[in-house]
Amino acid sequence: MVRALLALWLTITCAAVAQAETIVFTDVNVVPMDRARVIPHTTVIVTDGVIASIGRMAKLPAGTKVIDGEGAWLVPGLADMHNHVTSRDDLALLLANGVTTMLNMGEAASAFAGRTRIAVNKGEVPGPQIFTAFVVDGDPQYGHFVVRTEDEARAIVRLAKANGYSFMKVYTNLSAEAFAALADEAKVQGMGVVGHNVAAVGLAKQLAAGQAMVAHVEEFFYGFFPAPPTNDQQAPPDDARIADAIALVKAHGAYVTSDLFNYRTIAAQFGKPDVVKTYLAAPEARYLSPADRIDWARSSYQKKNVDLSRRVAFEGRFVKAMADAGVPLITGGDAPTIAGQVPGFALYGEVDAMLSAGLTPWQVLSAATRTPGEFIAKTVPGAAKFGVIAPGYRADLLLVADNPLEKPATLRSPRGVMAGGRWYDAAGLGVMLDGVAERRVAH
Repeated sequence: MVRALLALWLTITCAAVAQAETIVFTDVNVVPMDRARVIPHTTVIVTDGVIASIGRMAKLPAGTKVIDGEGAWLVPGLADMHNHVTSRDDLALLLANGVTTMLNMGEAASAFAGRTRIAVNKGEVPGPQIFTAFVVDGDPQYGHFVVRTEDEARAIVRLAKANGYSFMKVYTNLSAEAFAALADEAKVQGMGVVGHNVAAVGLAKQLAAGQAMVAHVEEFFYGFFPAPPTNDQQAPPDDARIADAIALVKAHGAYVTSDLFNYRTIAAQFGKPDVVKTYLAAPEARYLSPADRIDWARSSYQKKNVDLSRRVAFEGRFVKAMADAGVPLITGGDAPTIAGQVPGFALYGEVDAMLSAGLTPWQVLSAATRTPGEFIAKTVPGAAKFGVIAPGYRADLLLVADNPLEKPATLRSPRGVMAGGRWYDAAGLGVMLDGVAERRVAH
């Protein structure tokens, strides 16, 4: 009996090994993002969607797929940690632009948080690794799910967890009592709390209660910095207060989503319908869904005559100071719900905005790769490791022509993308984009 069981075990094990899918990258310059370094002209072996080794060429089974990097640069896939993508076409847009991880920050239907997320994460549907946040508020002003009592807050956390959401996103009008109960229950359930400033609580108390991430840089305007004078409501805070905000975030080990491009895009269209028309005429707008084109054209921001230019400039200085002080920044925006932000392309906009604010390419690429991986590792128990090229990490990879630490613009033209071990070459990515455009031709 023992021999029979052993023979069966060996048969099953050997079959599993034989079925293991291995892909090898040769002659690639690896930017691992574990620290500021490059591993030149090396080999990376991926097995079953996980990085198996770097720099060591093993004897491989016949028929192993080999990708000749021809001296190109291999970097971790990019992460969009704040979007509202829910369609398969938008998932394809993200993937074709090198985004291999995304966090939907609210209003994803249960079908997306469940069925679609599972299918994509299994590799059955092309797209980035998906995480989702369930958003709650204290009244229906912004159209979000409403919870008013402590019991309701605890119940919704448990319900969100049961339906596959990884995070609870808190919104502006939540009561202090509901926030406290939600934050406590989220700890019990192993869910991270992310989101906006809650007016009845304030960011200082929210971070102290365990909120892991501030969803927009501008939330500090509303929940931490002193209110502007009544006769100048859009006045920026005093730069001297930046150090206090940095100290707060670092004291609680919280993360901040850098959404400079998002805020600049909003500010540019305030009171300016022609700017929205420009957004709709941009080349990447051909990938928008008809519904998003309509929503962009109706953007409420273009109807408001407000000048945010001083706050935009302040945000740039604030994000630069946070990066230099070691605050863990992650990249995100609000695509496609904000006019001017197309999924995937918007992340390039954020990269450019961070660079123009004075961040180094290392700081920017960290915010788009390594730091999101650290954030998920800290907040989502059992999640696969990603964001660094190292053995044991999920094989989310981006092959580009130049060193992105010297020429970040190279990220815009991927030679290929690997998501969870599935390889898409440049031709395949082009077909993916063309397919989205054809399906979304506006009549």
